[in-house]
Amino acid sequence: VQLQASGGGLVQAGGSLRLSCTASGLTIRRYHMGWFRQAPGKEREFVGISRRSSGATILADSVKGRFTISGDNAKNTVYLQMNGLKPEDTAVYYCAASSSVVFHAPEYYNYWGQGTQVTVSS
Repeated sequence: VQLQASGGGLVQAGGSLRLSCTASGLTIRRYHMGWFRQAPGKEREFVGISRRSSGATILADSVKGRFTISGDNAKNTVYLQMNGLKPEDTAVYYCAASSSVVFHAPEYYNYWGQGTQVTVSS
């Protein structure tokens, strides 16, 4: 199983980025697909999740109204669209797959991507 995250980069505050997470070895519609981020010196933080089957999304309060999650089952890819980026969004972003109903905690995720760096300048 491999989750390949991409799309990170350097952007000015207020800008946008779209992260992609392409899965191989698993079918995304059979898993809850989550996004986490980790800033230097901080714990890994839940960003959002796309629930399997329904595709319903849950977002952390810190990103609600700015980030959205979508998926393309044909491409076996999940996206994290980030708008209105702030310097505090700077972190390494990870995608992950879970078969658990518990979605806020990293330890309930079965598979992880390698992470992609997002840097937001002020």
